Formats: sequence, C-alpha cells, structure tokens
Amino acid sequence: MKKRKLIKFFIAFVLIFLIDQGIKYLFLNGFEWQGKCISLVLTFNKGVAFSMFEFLGEYLKYLQLLLIAALVYLFYKENILKTHPVVSGILFGAAVSNLLDRFLREGVVDYVYWHCGFDFAIFNFADVMIDLSIALFAYFYFFGKISKKVA
Repeated sequence: MKKRKLIKFFIAFVLIFLIDQGIKYLFLNGFEWQGKCISLVLTFNKGVAFSMFEFLGEYLKYLQLLLIAALVYLFYKENILKTHPVVSGILFGAAVSNLLDRFLREGVVDYVYWHCGFDFAIFNFADVMIDLSIALFAYFYFFGKISKKVA
C-alpha cells in the first residue's frame, strides 16, 4: 500500500477510534440526558446488535477479534484497503473501539436510546460509523467502484 493511502487509513482509524472513546468516556463519567424521543444514557451491551449472541459471554470478544483479523486480511488481499483507505479506516477504527470496550469493560458502551413511538436498540457512535462504512462499501460495490469478485 502506498504511504499516502496508509496515512489516510490511519488518520481515519485513529480519528474515529478517539472520537468514539472520548464520547464513551463522558458517559462512563456520569453524563446523561433525557429527551422526549432520544435519551443519552449509559448501558453496556454484552451482545452484538439488538443484544444478539449475548449467550456467548466471554467468547464473543474473541470471535469478534477473529472476525476483525479476517476482514483485515480480506481487505488487504483484495486491495480494498488500498482502493478505499478512508472508508476502511472508519470501519476498523469503529470496530476496534467497540472491541476494546469488550476487553476493558463489561460490554460495549452504548448510550443513544430512541424511544419515540417505539423502542429501538441502544447504540453508539462506533455503531453509526460501522453502518456508514458498510453503506459506502455497498454503494461502491453496486456502482462499480469495488470488484464484484470479492463478494
């Protein structure tokens, strides 16, 4: 990977990681806000999206570590890190930030709770960045910017 692209990857990775950990630090130190439709409250998610796989307990963090390592390998092998360094950095910065929570705390620190009209899963900044990066990769894939042989 060219040096410039590697720098873009690491800037995106570190920026997303630090922003997410900074926001989580605020909630871990007592920040809370209650709104009519959205509340910002500290919770620990011991599963993944919608608390799925919570039954895996301690094994979940090691499975996620293996998944991230496999994705890094795939992204490197298929030149996705080289062709999309910023989006890759966003994805991996957010994923590693959530994984760090699993190793340091009792689960992933979540804090955005939507409760207007219906209850929605509680999530965090890293979750949003993972969703954004996946949406961008899907866009690139369907509109010809990523080779379809990867899928």
